Amino acid sequence: MTGQTVRLTMAQALVRWLCAQETEIDGVRVPLFAGVFAIFGHGNVTCLSEALEGVQDRLPTWRGQNEQSMALAAMGFAKAQRRRQIMVATSSIGPGATNMLTAAAAAHANRLPVLLLSGDSFASRRPDPVMQQMEHFGNPTITVNDAFKAVTRYWDRISLPEQIIGSLPQAVATMLDPADCGPAFIGLCQDTQEKAFDYPEAFFAPRLWEIPRPRPDRRAVARAADVLRNAKTPLIISGGGVRYAGASEAVAEFARKRGIPVVETIAGKGTLTHDHPVHAGPIGIVGSTSANALAAGADVVLAVGTRLMDFTTGSWTAFRPDAQFIGINAARWDAMKHSTLPVVGDALETVRELDEALGDWAASGTHMERAKTLFAEWNDLLDGHQAPTNAERPTYAQVVAAVNRWASPRDTVVTAAGGLPGELMKGWRVKAPDTFDLEFGFSTMGYEIAAGWGHAMAKGGDGTPIVMIGDGTYMMMNSDIYSTVLSGHKLIVLLCDNGGYAVINRLQQFKGVPGFNNLLGDCRTAVEPFPVDFAAHARAMGAEARHCESMTDLQAALDWAKGTDRTTVISIRTDAYAWVPGDADWDVGVPEVSERASVQEARALQEAIRQKQRVGV
Repeated sequence: MTGQTVRLTMAQALVRWLCAQETEIDGVRVPLFAGVFAIFGHGNVTCLSEALEGVQDRLPTWRGQNEQSMALAAMGFAKAQRRRQIMVATSSIGPGATNMLTAAAAAHANRLPVLLLSGDSFASRRPDPVMQQMEHFGNPTITVNDAFKAVTRYWDRISLPEQIIGSLPQAVATMLDPADCGPAFIGLCQDTQEKAFDYPEAFFAPRLWEIPRPRPDRRAVARAADVLRNAKTPLIISGGGVRYAGASEAVAEFARKRGIPVVETIAGKGTLTHDHPVHAGPIGIVGSTSANALAAGADVVLAVGTRLMDFTTGSWTAFRPDAQFIGINAARWDAMKHSTLPVVGDALETVRELDEALGDWAASGTHMERAKTLFAEWNDLLDGHQAPTNAERPTYAQVVAAVNRWASPRDTVVTAAGGLPGELMKGWRVKAPDTFDLEFGFSTMGYEIAAGWGHAMAKGGDGTPIVMIGDGTYMMMNSDIYSTVLSGHKLIVLLCDNGGYAVINRLQQFKGVPGFNNLLGDCRTAVEPFPVDFAAHARAMGAEARHCESMTDLQAALDWAKGTDRTTVISIRTDAYAWVPGDADWDVGVPEVSERASVQEARALQEAIRQKQRVGV
């Protein structure tokens, strides 16, 4: 060390800087970066691992089994921490890096902060081409890491050691910005990681990062208040941004005071408890009849912290053509969709200012009473589908209800792709805020178990993540069961085996195509399809496991799982054809020309859906 500088390799400096960053959670100052998920290869093992090994007490490193699942675990952690704390995922330069692309896309779609660090080819190019280097003949600057540009909010490649001084703070600022939040990627050239540089000591001084709360334009708030004052049947759509802004209580109180029912998006479910007085259910394609009826009759829709994806809007068929939208969002892009009156700002601050601007206005009391009646009818319908029957196999709805009743208020349910998202969105009755994680922004098969690991890290024993997963997704990515056993982070994995990709088979047949290549019985095979012994498989990875043949077995297994000391997997065979009904439309492609009468009929129905769509400007 000389004067006001310290001589470090680029990798050492990067790690030291990560250790110096701090944030505040509920008044407590904590590290901004809580840890690193790592699989080491030749592109990051000799330099970056050397730096990480020396700081294990401050920045713990966890070894993953797959680079994609490591980054998905980092996503789950970020979601559990409501974007206030970040995990790092690091890989080598080739397939390890490209494995993380899917997770980066999922984090981007879900607006979640994850820091991705991948090795890269040599800045000097002396040994080119190196192992795993992807050569582009007309542009030698391109590597596989350029693929991350499409799926990250911030991207950089470090070819000189001093470049991290400017790059790292910009990456963090992006990840913590409510409007730009998403994954950041930094490629680390192998030879640059080894290079020493005299870094300013000030670069490593502890820094407290605060998430900004941008206030809305006063004129926009005034215009929104004017629109609301004239509303007769207003509706609030609560999205994931409400949770991340810490605005759940403010939105609930605003809704109570103003007499406006609240419905929830997929990312927003769990903002309110199921039995909250203003809650009227989940909206959209995997939503409730109550929320969708309110949407169909709403004259003003206040969309708070939502990007209004097609599953929320019924592909923009769920609303009156003349409904007026007010978009409260930190991101201008999301606030302005479909001719919405944009109010760009932090959800908490904006709702407070809108409340103040409204004076003593409130919607008619009969409007909220109608919402409560509709929600009660929805609960009755749900009870009917979740009730026990004498059928040979239980339905998803029955399994969801049993797990829901059994779960403690602090347990968090985690799911993503397949049939369970719809059944959990409709049928899971949230007991405590922030205990529901359905990744449907990218509908990522493989998110579930990995994200459960991230949730377990974040929760620190305050409740247990309950991962609900189908057999198809389990077969795709299950190795983090082993990770959780090794690391001591307990999950309860409830595996519903319905013999393949049942929900996509449902869509396929609904649109006129015979069952094909989705359920195992409809696939090309050399032998008769046979069930996998999932319990035996999980035990082989060190987990506790049981297979259930009935709902009685399931209840006993759940009670047993509560007392196990490690990740526990429970499998049960379920019906592949029984679903809780939905009443919202979805615009998907259906062949315009086909010899099949069933496809022709489906095409006509699809055209009718498109006639109902609200046209965005």
